[in-house]
Amino acid sequence: MACTPTGVKYLHHEAQRYDCGVYFEANGHGTILFSPHALSVIASHKPQSPAQNNALNSLKAITHLINQTVGDALSDMLFVEAILAHKSWGPKEWDSTYTDLPNRLVRVVVSDRTKFKTTDQERKLVEPKGLQERIDGLSCKYKEGRAFVRASGTEEAVRVYAEAGTRSEADELALKIADLVGAY
Repeated sequence: MACTPTGVKYLHHEAQRYDCGVYFEANGHGTILFSPHALSVIASHKPQSPAQNNALNSLKAITHLINQTVGDALSDMLFVEAILAHKSWGPKEWDSTYTDLPNRLVRVVVSDRTKFKTTDQERKLVEPKGLQERIDGLSCKYKEGRAFVRASGTEEAVRVYAEAGTRSEADELALKIADLVGAY
């Protein structure tokens, strides 16, 4: 998904372009979509070995488990449970695969959200000119600092996301960037 903005209203339509499209947001929205063609191939495929038969049966089960219409936290969690069982993993093994940096999301009310234009899947501002460079300058002052800003899709506000090596640094970075955004 080269340059699709975030938000289910965009991601769902983009995922429909593929035989198997996957999209998830940090807020829990998302799902896996299978095209009618992919479902037909899966249903009609004749396995050539016991291993292929097992894999095909697993794939068929996935297409029935996943809620392709709206995404569903329960079916998503059951899918995760199936993957963990397949890998013989428990919660500890799964949890050890990812380390979340402390982060902060701040909502900044603005008079005109359309002034904030992004690129790179909404991770870089191109307008207002010069603001991205100021955000990058602030971010690099923090260990593992990273931040991005995007206009809300639903209200006259801008979302500021920041992460850093510690909770206090993530909070401080987000608030400094929120102050920058508020000045525009």
